[in-house]
Amino acid sequence: MRAVTYKIPPVSLDERRRTGCDRFDEVWDGVLHTVPPPSLSHQDFEYELERALRSIAARRGLKTFHNIGLVVPAKGWQDYRVPDLCVVHPSQMSERAIEGRAELVVEILSPRDESRDKLPFYASRGVREVWLIDEASRGVEVLALRGQGYERVVPSDGVTRAPALEIALQVVAGPLLRLVDGAFIEHA
Repeated sequence: MRAVTYKIPPVSLDERRRTGCDRFDEVWDGVLHTVPPPSLSHQDFEYELERALRSIAARRGLKTFHNIGLVVPAKGWQDYRVPDLCVVHPSQMSERAIEGRAELVVEILSPRDESRDKLPFYASRGVREVWLIDEASRGVEVLALRGQGYERVVPSDGVTRAPALEIALQVVAGPLLRLVDGAFIEHA
């Protein structure tokens, strides 16, 4: 199910934010998109992937967050998206959101979700790379920003080289997603 509401009064958004009901909400250029909470298996995979990304990001002076707003500063809470995971330099953040650009956003795909519809927004915010991941198979599609849009990074021999963090991704038995950062190997 997808709920989209036009002409949201700011007081309604403030109330949702105050009560915590906005945890998974997004506002697309003034249009509220409410999303059901993710499944337990989605959340479990998200946790494992976040754990793996945190150590990789930390070695680069970057931070990893889950369910944080990526905001258009001039529009504030009238235009933002909430990826499952985000890797960002601390200088691009405010107390509540990412107001600059992110190095990487991760969308774990769910039935009938809007992950692919978010790509133009992410490109407009300068997000260097997007991963679209199938939670069950761990299959990952890596999209790198080229000009005004994204191009798919083509795997070679089952390995995808993700350019933003300069790591290799590979699905291995389990299924597990293997993240290789030089001598460091993480699994999610």
